[in-house]
Amino acid sequence: MTKTDAEAITATILDYFEGWFDGDTARMERALHPELAKRRAGEELGLLTKARMVELTREGHGAEDRGDGRVDVTVHEVYGDIATASVDSATYHEYLHLVRTPGGWQIANALWQLT
Repeated sequence: MTKTDAEAITATILDYFEGWFDGDTARMERALHPELAKRRAGEELGLLTKARMVELTREGHGAEDRGDGRVDVTVHEVYGDIATASVDSATYHEYLHLVRTPGGWQIANALWQLT
């Protein structure tokens, strides 16, 4: 893993989290792959798509989830054009899979639960 990859992946994840907290749809759009599959851990996993995440962001649903604003990102591995990372924030713990696209790193899969 190059420092550049780790920095770019971290920037993507911050776009995702901070975009959610700030209601910034441009950051959310940039961070998510068009084929995003986001699931919440539990008996029924459910599924959120990129379109739904952008809609919820636009409506400001993430503002109450900011907590202390902490977003700790750990990039675990980069292998060619795929990567895995985990995130701890005041509200969420997430496991993310990312893919390198012509436009940069994007989140393809997310599995999360409340902290």
